[in-house]
Amino acid sequence: MQNDPRRHDLTPEELRAYREDGFFIREAVFTPAELDAMRTAGEEVVERAQSASAGGRDYRIDGNRYVEGQAETIQYEHDESASTVRVIEPFHHLHPIFDQLVDDPRIVDPMCGVIGSEGVALWTDKINLKRPREGSGFRWHQDSPYWTHASDDVDRLPNVMVVLDDADEENGCFRVVRGSHKQGCLPGIQDGTTLGVLFTDPAHFDESDQVLAIAPAGSLVFFSPHSVHGSQPNRSDRPRRAMVLTYQPADRPMFKAAGTRNAGAGTRDTRGSAAL
Repeated sequence: MQNDPRRHDLTPEELRAYREDGFFIREAVFTPAELDAMRTAGEEVVERAQSASAGGRDYRIDGNRYVEGQAETIQYEHDESASTVRVIEPFHHLHPIFDQLVDDPRIVDPMCGVIGSEGVALWTDKINLKRPREGSGFRWHQDSPYWTHASDDVDRLPNVMVVLDDADEENGCFRVVRGSHKQGCLPGIQDGTTLGVLFTDPAHFDESDQVLAIAPAGSLVFFSPHSVHGSQPNRSDRPRRAMVLTYQPADRPMFKAAGTRNAGAGTRDTRGSAAL
């Protein structure tokens, strides 16, 4: 990974976009060689997670399948008997490339600017896998309501999506509702399901304000934990894989893993984190 500190700081224009729109995009940040390595590592992560989850707790929520591995949760495509992995959270501990990615200055430097902190730590991380013709969509939601029970400072939990494959409308690119973050945590859907409350009630935002994050592989999409976002299914013959890393001010513990994972050169701290 590139290691040239202070070249990647947040710009005034990006800070304005984050505050006003709830997101901004940096295109083609990672090189083709880096992307090839990350894609290969991503497929290895899927294999490792499934192997680690053998014998783990296999359960259903609203008809969707989940398996608890040794230190990660695996979500499968929307079917009680599905065998195609949809999401793994957390995942950085499953491969050295992704453990190093947590410290990459191209991510950490702008994150320090977004959070307004000299240092940052990892809150959580997940890999999203949209397989060709099979990858399902993500309903409109915010991340902040999911985290309020574990954090008193959800405003300072920004996300960055690392786009591993060219993303467009056909393969179900990321969509975000511009300005929706300004209202804080919005009400969820009261439909009697377990997960419904975690999906944002469409009566409280304007879907016509959505922006499609059409971006080349290697791009970074920074977005607020309060931004309403989602995606459509992958209707193409191409994959649409992405990783989402969520940061917080330094020295704070992770969400779904033990210990603290400070990020950036000279600040790394993996006390209590899972071993590779």
